[in-house]
Amino acid sequence: MQAFLKTGKSSVGHGEKVQGAAAERRKPPAPWVEKYRPRNVDDVVEQSEVVAVLRKCVEGGDLPNMLLYGPPGTGKTSTILAAARQIFGDMYKDRILELNASDERGINVVRTKIKNFSQLSASSVRPDGRPCPPFKIIILDEADSMTHAAQSALRRTMEKESRSTRFCLICNYVSRIIVPITSRCSKFRFKALGEEKVIARLRHICDSEGVKIDEDAYKSIVKISAGDLRRAITTLQSCYRLKGSEHTINTADLFEMSGVIPDYYLEDYLEVCRSGNYERLEQFVREIGYSAYSVGQMMEQFVEFIVHHQNLTDPQKAKILDKLGESCYRLQDGGSEYLQIMDLGCCIILALK
Repeated sequence: MQAFLKTGKSSVGHGEKVQGAAAERRKPPAPWVEKYRPRNVDDVVEQSEVVAVLRKCVEGGDLPNMLLYGPPGTGKTSTILAAARQIFGDMYKDRILELNASDERGINVVRTKIKNFSQLSASSVRPDGRPCPPFKIIILDEADSMTHAAQSALRRTMEKESRSTRFCLICNYVSRIIVPITSRCSKFRFKALGEEKVIARLRHICDSEGVKIDEDAYKSIVKISAGDLRRAITTLQSCYRLKGSEHTINTADLFEMSGVIPDYYLEDYLEVCRSGNYERLEQFVREIGYSAYSVGQMMEQFVEFIVHHQNLTDPQKAKILDKLGESCYRLQDGGSEYLQIMDLGCCIILALK
């Protein structure tokens, strides 16, 4: 009887272990954006000037207060996280407080959470006995969404806790950061990534993950992402998951996945307007609606399409783009997509007469 009970107990334990192992195996795959995020400063793509400065800071074990700004997906957050990982080693999670736009970041958060973390003292020795810089880093991602009152409160904290804390502000629009903050930080501008760098990174990911993709599709991803490497990698992974590992990804798949409107829609829209036929315009707009394309996305692409069009005069471009700006503004304010695209079409008909 005792043997039976022992056997039963051990078999249950074994079953639990098997279930635990199965659960571990069923973990969802990590997003490629996180999987291929730079682990050190030298892995950062394209930003050679910023990397050169940060490399010296990492070697010296010190960082200034920093303001990183530039378009989305160019490596701002990845760069500071990679630098922190190199400086602090295994302790970097304990030495970093990261807040982004999803967190509450009003004046109360600055006065409590940020202030309390910045007042904590940091040891100059790691648990294993190796030396470690005696400061912490507070990363404020998307800092341009902070209120002016919160930024003003942050200014005083930056001054008082300069010995024990370094601040890194990350934003897309540096003009939205108040001058007293920008004057206390070293500013680093991140530029949009070039086509060759984006394609090289995507090739590396495709080789590592075994993705089958046409050569022309690489340039399509670059066009869709517009220098945003994060968007490019996300589009590639989404397309790969949807189509499967046996499918060869092509340009049509990428346009379908990203929601970008093919150029022939823009050309057809302009030709319909050139005909001057209001009924044709109305029918074409309905077809766009049935295709479930975003009118806002279409207008965004139409701006570049009109600017680079060879068969339009400068006065015609000026009238169309002026109306485009007005229509986009109304869309942002919640205007009807149908009314705005019809209004734009009527303006183009008049401009092309």
